[in-house]
Amino acid sequence: MMRVLFGSSSQSNVFRRPSRSPAPRRPPGRSACLALALAVSLGAPAVAAAQAAGAEATKQSSSSYVPQVGQQGKDVVWVPTPQVLVDKMLELAKVTPADHLIDLGSGDGRTVITAARRGIRAHGIEYNPEMVELARRNAAAAGVSERATFVRADLFETDLSQASVITLFLLPTINEKLRPRLLELKPGTRIVSNTFPMGDWKPDEQATLTTDCQGWCTALLWIVPAKVAGSWNMDGQALKLTQTYQQVEGTLGADPISDVRLRGDEIAFTAKGVRYQGKVNGNTMQGTRTGSAQAAWTAVRS
Repeated sequence: MMRVLFGSSSQSNVFRRPSRSPAPRRPPGRSACLALALAVSLGAPAVAAAQAAGAEATKQSSSSYVPQVGQQGKDVVWVPTPQVLVDKMLELAKVTPADHLIDLGSGDGRTVITAARRGIRAHGIEYNPEMVELARRNAAAAGVSERATFVRADLFETDLSQASVITLFLLPTINEKLRPRLLELKPGTRIVSNTFPMGDWKPDEQATLTTDCQGWCTALLWIVPAKVAGSWNMDGQALKLTQTYQQVEGTLGADPISDVRLRGDEIAFTAKGVRYQGKVNGNTMQGTRTGSAQAAWTAVRS
Protein backbone atom coordinates (compact mmCIF):
# COMPACT_ATOMS: atom_id res chain seq x y z
CA MET A 1 0.00 0.00 0.00
CA MET A 2 2.23 2.72 -1.30
CA ARG A 3 0.21 5.09 -3.43
CA VAL A 4 -1.11 8.51 -2.70
CA LEU A 5 -1.26 12.24 -3.36
CA PHE A 6 -2.20 14.69 -6.03
CA GLY A 7 -4.02 12.35 -8.45
CA SER A 8 -7.48 11.94 -9.93
CA SER A 9 -9.83 9.23 -8.72
CA SER A 10 -10.70 8.17 -12.21
CA GLN A 11 -8.23 9.43 -14.76
CA SER A 12 -4.86 11.00 -15.41
CA ASN A 13 -4.19 14.62 -14.45
CA VAL A 14 -3.29 15.37 -18.06
CA PHE A 15 -6.24 16.36 -20.23
CA ARG A 16 -6.10 16.79 -23.98
CA ARG A 17 -8.58 18.74 -26.18
CA PRO A 18 -10.27 16.40 -28.70
CA SER A 19 -9.02 16.92 -32.25
CA ARG A 20 -11.46 18.21 -34.83
CA SER A 21 -10.46 15.69 -37.48
CA PRO A 22 -9.09 12.16 -37.44
CA ALA A 23 -5.39 12.00 -36.73
CA PRO A 24 -3.25 11.09 -39.77
CA ARG A 25 -2.12 7.50 -39.87
CA ARG A 26 1.31 7.10 -38.37
CA PRO A 27 3.89 5.56 -40.72
CA PRO A 28 5.34 2.22 -39.64
CA GLY A 29 7.71 2.56 -36.75
CA ARG A 30 11.40 1.80 -36.94
CA SER A 31 10.95 -1.61 -35.30
CA ALA A 32 8.24 -2.58 -37.81
CA CYS A 33 10.45 -1.53 -40.75
CA LEU A 34 13.36 -3.44 -39.31
CA ALA A 35 11.22 -6.56 -38.91
CA LEU A 36 10.10 -6.27 -42.54
CA ALA A 37 13.66 -5.85 -43.73
CA LEU A 38 14.73 -8.89 -41.75
CA ALA A 39 11.88 -10.93 -43.16
CA VAL A 40 12.86 -10.03 -46.73
CA SER A 41 16.61 -10.37 -46.40
CA LEU A 42 17.07 -13.13 -43.86
CA GLY A 43 13.81 -15.05 -43.76
CA ALA A 44 11.52 -16.16 -40.94
CA PRO A 45 14.14 -17.94 -38.75
CA ALA A 46 16.19 -14.79 -38.43
CA VAL A 47 13.09 -12.75 -37.59
CA ALA A 48 12.16 -15.26 -34.86
CA ALA A 49 15.65 -14.97 -33.41
CA ALA A 50 15.42 -11.19 -33.41
CA GLN A 51 12.05 -11.30 -31.68
CA ALA A 52 13.42 -13.64 -29.01
CA ALA A 53 16.33 -11.30 -28.40
CA GLY A 54 13.89 -8.40 -28.04
CA ALA A 55 11.79 -10.34 -25.56
CA GLU A 56 14.87 -11.13 -23.48
CA ALA A 57 15.89 -7.47 -23.50
CA THR A 58 12.39 -6.49 -22.33
CA LYS A 59 12.56 -9.08 -19.53
CA GLN A 60 15.92 -7.75 -18.34
CA SER A 61 14.59 -4.20 -18.45
CA SER A 62 11.55 -5.22 -16.35
CA SER A 63 13.71 -6.99 -13.75
CA SER A 64 15.78 -3.84 -13.30
CA TYR A 65 12.74 -1.58 -12.83
CA VAL A 66 13.13 0.86 -9.93
CA PRO A 67 10.09 3.02 -9.05
CA GLN A 68 10.59 6.70 -8.34
CA VAL A 69 8.89 8.38 -5.38
CA GLY A 70 6.29 10.75 -6.79
CA GLN A 71 5.87 8.97 -10.11
CA GLN A 72 2.38 9.31 -11.61
CA GLY A 73 -0.04 6.41 -11.43
CA LYS A 74 -3.63 5.94 -12.59
CA ASP A 75 -5.30 7.54 -9.57
CA VAL A 76 -2.43 8.83 -7.46
CA VAL A 77 1.33 9.24 -7.43
CA TRP A 78 3.50 6.65 -5.73
CA VAL A 79 4.80 7.33 -2.24
CA PRO A 80 5.95 4.39 -0.08
CA THR A 81 4.42 3.85 3.35
CA PRO A 82 7.19 3.79 6.00
CA GLN A 83 7.78 0.25 7.18
CA VAL A 84 7.20 1.25 10.82
CA LEU A 85 3.74 2.50 9.87
CA VAL A 86 2.99 -0.68 7.92
CA ASP A 87 3.70 -2.56 11.15
CA LYS A 88 1.51 -0.16 13.16
CA MET A 89 -1.38 -0.48 10.70
CA LEU A 90 -1.35 -4.26 10.96
CA GLU A 91 -1.08 -4.00 14.73
CA LEU A 92 -4.04 -1.61 14.88
CA ALA A 93 -6.12 -4.04 12.81
CA LYS A 94 -5.13 -6.90 15.14
CA VAL A 95 -4.38 -9.16 12.17
CA THR A 96 -4.02 -12.91 12.65
CA PRO A 97 -3.25 -15.83 10.31
CA ALA A 98 -7.03 -16.34 10.02
CA ASP A 99 -7.35 -13.04 8.13
CA HIS A 100 -7.43 -12.35 4.40
CA LEU A 101 -5.89 -8.96 3.68
CA ILE A 102 -6.35 -6.93 0.49
CA ASP A 103 -4.07 -3.93 -0.11
CA LEU A 104 -5.45 -1.31 -2.51
CA GLY A 105 -2.64 0.29 -4.47
CA SER A 106 -0.01 -2.22 -3.38
CA GLY A 107 3.01 -0.56 -5.04
CA ASP A 108 6.24 -2.41 -4.30
CA GLY A 109 4.31 -4.92 -2.17
CA ARG A 110 5.67 -4.16 1.29
CA THR A 111 2.31 -4.22 3.13
CA VAL A 112 1.27 -7.49 1.51
CA ILE A 113 4.70 -9.02 2.14
CA THR A 114 4.75 -7.87 5.78
CA ALA A 115 1.32 -9.44 6.32
CA ALA A 116 2.42 -12.66 4.60
CA ARG A 117 5.43 -12.87 6.90
CA ARG A 118 2.93 -12.97 9.76
CA GLY A 119 1.22 -15.98 8.23
CA ILE A 120 -1.64 -14.01 6.66
CA ARG A 121 -3.05 -14.57 3.17
CA ALA A 122 -2.52 -11.19 1.52
CA HIS A 123 -3.38 -9.89 -1.93
CA GLY A 124 -2.22 -6.68 -3.62
CA ILE A 125 -4.22 -4.69 -6.18
CA GLU A 126 -2.01 -2.49 -8.38
CA TYR A 127 -2.64 -0.81 -11.74
CA ASN A 128 0.99 -0.37 -12.82
CA PRO A 129 2.15 -3.68 -14.39
CA GLU A 130 5.82 -2.93 -13.66
CA MET A 131 4.95 -2.43 -9.99
CA VAL A 132 3.08 -5.74 -9.99
CA GLU A 133 6.13 -7.57 -11.31
CA LEU A 134 8.39 -5.78 -8.84
CA ALA A 135 6.13 -6.78 -5.94
CA ARG A 136 6.10 -10.40 -7.11
CA ARG A 137 9.90 -10.43 -7.23
CA ASN A 138 10.05 -8.89 -3.75
CA ALA A 139 7.65 -11.53 -2.43
CA ALA A 140 9.75 -14.29 -3.99
CA ALA A 141 12.92 -12.85 -2.44
CA ALA A 142 11.16 -12.78 0.95
CA GLY A 143 10.04 -16.40 0.52
CA VAL A 144 6.33 -15.61 0.88
CA SER A 145 5.03 -15.98 -2.69
CA GLU A 146 2.51 -18.65 -1.64
CA ARG A 147 0.74 -16.21 0.71
CA ALA A 148 1.55 -12.89 -0.99
CA THR A 149 -0.08 -12.47 -4.39
CA PHE A 150 -0.43 -9.48 -6.68
CA VAL A 151 -2.60 -8.65 -9.65
CA ARG A 152 -2.89 -5.75 -12.07
CA ALA A 153 -6.42 -4.41 -11.65
CA ASP A 154 -8.54 -1.32 -11.08
CA LEU A 155 -9.33 -1.00 -7.38
CA PHE A 156 -12.83 0.31 -8.20
CA GLU A 157 -13.62 -2.85 -10.16
CA THR A 158 -12.11 -5.37 -7.73
CA ASP A 159 -14.22 -7.75 -5.64
CA LEU A 160 -13.40 -6.98 -1.99
CA SER A 161 -15.98 -9.28 -0.41
CA GLN A 162 -13.47 -11.93 0.72
CA ALA A 163 -11.32 -9.48 2.70
CA SER A 164 -11.39 -9.33 6.48
CA VAL A 165 -8.78 -6.54 6.44
CA ILE A 166 -8.30 -3.82 3.81
CA THR A 167 -5.29 -1.50 3.81
CA LEU A 168 -4.88 1.63 1.71
CA PHE A 169 -2.91 4.85 1.24
CA LEU A 170 -5.11 6.88 -1.07
CA LEU A 171 -6.42 10.41 -1.40
CA PRO A 172 -9.43 11.42 0.74
CA THR A 173 -11.55 11.83 -2.40
CA ILE A 174 -10.76 8.26 -3.46
CA ASN A 175 -11.45 6.98 0.07
CA GLU A 176 -14.86 8.64 -0.04
CA LYS A 177 -15.59 7.16 -3.44
CA LEU A 178 -14.73 3.71 -2.08
CA ARG A 179 -16.66 4.23 1.18
CA PRO A 180 -20.08 2.95 0.00
CA ARG A 181 -18.50 -0.31 -1.12
CA LEU A 182 -16.53 -0.65 2.08
CA LEU A 183 -19.67 -0.18 4.18
CA GLU A 184 -21.30 -3.10 2.33
CA LEU A 185 -18.58 -5.50 3.46
CA LYS A 186 -19.19 -8.02 6.21
CA PRO A 187 -19.61 -6.35 9.62
CA GLY A 188 -16.34 -6.51 11.51
CA THR A 189 -14.15 -6.04 8.42
CA ARG A 190 -11.26 -3.75 9.36
CA ILE A 191 -10.23 -0.87 7.11
CA VAL A 192 -6.85 0.74 7.81
CA SER A 193 -5.65 3.90 6.09
CA ASN A 194 -2.31 5.64 6.10
CA THR A 195 -3.04 9.27 7.10
CA PHE A 196 -6.15 10.04 5.04
CA PRO A 197 -9.75 9.98 6.35
CA MET A 198 -13.08 8.68 5.04
CA GLY A 199 -15.03 11.93 5.01
CA ASP A 200 -17.61 12.08 7.80
CA TRP A 201 -17.11 8.41 8.70
CA LYS A 202 -14.99 8.89 11.80
CA PRO A 203 -12.34 6.26 12.60
CA ASP A 204 -12.87 3.85 15.49
CA GLU A 205 -9.21 4.20 16.42
CA GLN A 206 -6.10 5.99 15.26
CA ALA A 207 -2.43 6.08 16.20
CA THR A 208 0.40 8.44 15.30
CA LEU A 209 4.04 7.43 15.49
CA THR A 210 6.31 10.04 17.05
CA THR A 211 9.63 8.20 16.73
CA ASP A 212 11.39 6.44 13.86
CA CYS A 213 8.95 7.91 11.33
CA GLN A 214 9.72 10.98 9.22
CA GLY A 215 6.46 11.40 7.30
CA TRP A 216 3.07 9.78 6.74
CA CYS A 217 3.01 8.49 10.31
CA THR A 218 -0.69 8.17 11.22
CA ALA A 219 -2.78 5.00 10.98
CA LEU A 220 -6.59 5.18 11.04
CA LEU A 221 -8.85 2.19 11.70
CA TRP A 222 -12.51 1.73 10.82
CA ILE A 223 -14.55 -1.36 11.65
CA VAL A 224 -17.45 -1.94 9.27
CA PRO A 225 -20.59 -1.66 11.43
CA ALA A 226 -23.63 -3.92 11.27
CA LYS A 227 -26.82 -2.30 9.99
CA VAL A 228 -29.04 -1.85 13.05
CA ALA A 229 -31.22 1.15 12.16
CA GLY A 230 -34.95 0.50 12.34
CA SER A 231 -37.55 -1.04 14.63
CA TRP A 232 -36.96 -4.22 16.61
CA ASN A 233 -39.18 -6.36 18.78
CA MET A 234 -37.10 -6.99 21.89
CA ASP A 235 -38.76 -9.49 24.21
CA GLY A 236 -42.13 -7.77 23.78
CA GLN A 237 -40.76 -4.21 23.86
CA ALA A 238 -40.15 -1.86 20.95
CA LEU A 239 -36.46 -1.10 20.38
CA LYS A 240 -36.09 1.76 17.88
CA LEU A 241 -32.63 2.68 16.60
CA THR A 242 -31.18 5.36 14.35
CA GLN A 243 -27.67 4.98 12.96
CA THR A 244 -24.91 7.07 11.40
CA TYR A 245 -22.08 4.66 10.66
CA GLN A 246 -21.11 3.23 14.10
CA GLN A 247 -22.93 5.97 16.01
CA VAL A 248 -26.32 4.73 17.30
CA GLU A 249 -29.16 6.32 19.28
CA GLY A 250 -32.59 5.06 20.17
CA THR A 251 -35.28 4.12 22.66
CA LEU A 252 -36.44 0.97 24.40
CA GLY A 253 -40.12 1.38 25.00
CA ALA A 254 -40.54 4.96 26.17
CA ASP A 255 -37.03 5.25 27.59
CA PRO A 256 -33.90 6.46 25.78
CA ILE A 257 -30.91 4.15 25.54
CA SER A 258 -27.42 5.40 26.41
CA ASP A 259 -23.75 4.43 26.31
CA VAL A 260 -24.30 2.74 22.94
CA ARG A 261 -21.34 0.95 21.40
CA LEU A 262 -21.45 -0.67 17.95
CA ARG A 263 -18.23 -2.31 16.88
CA GLY A 264 -18.67 -4.50 13.86
CA ASP A 265 -21.41 -6.96 14.75
CA GLU A 266 -21.07 -6.37 18.51
CA ILE A 267 -23.58 -4.04 20.16
CA ALA A 268 -23.97 -2.80 23.72
CA PHE A 269 -26.27 -0.21 25.33
CA THR A 270 -27.91 0.72 28.61
CA ALA A 271 -31.66 1.16 29.21
CA LYS A 272 -33.43 1.63 32.56
CA GLY A 273 -30.20 0.89 34.40
CA VAL A 274 -29.74 -2.46 32.65
CA ARG A 275 -26.71 -3.13 30.45
CA TYR A 276 -27.41 -5.07 27.24
CA GLN A 277 -24.62 -6.73 25.27
CA GLY A 278 -25.00 -8.91 22.23
CA LYS A 279 -24.30 -9.67 18.58
CA VAL A 280 -26.11 -8.66 15.42
CA ASN A 281 -26.80 -11.34 12.84
CA GLY A 282 -28.80 -9.81 10.01
CA ASN A 283 -32.34 -9.31 11.32
CA THR A 284 -31.66 -10.80 14.74
CA MET A 285 -29.77 -9.62 17.83
CA GLN A 286 -29.03 -11.85 20.80
CA GLY A 287 -27.07 -11.42 23.99
CA THR A 288 -27.20 -11.08 27.75
CA ARG A 289 -28.34 -8.27 30.03
CA THR A 290 -26.98 -7.46 33.43
CA GLY A 291 -28.76 -5.50 36.15
CA SER A 292 -30.30 -6.98 39.23
CA ALA A 293 -29.77 -10.36 37.54
CA GLN A 294 -28.23 -11.71 34.34
CA ALA A 295 -30.52 -13.02 31.64
CA ALA A 296 -30.61 -13.60 27.90
CA TRP A 297 -32.30 -11.24 25.47
CA THR A 298 -33.32 -11.42 21.81
CA ALA A 299 -34.43 -8.77 19.36
CA VAL A 300 -35.99 -9.39 15.93
CA ARG A 301 -36.30 -6.69 13.29
CA SER A 302 -39.93 -5.68 12.85
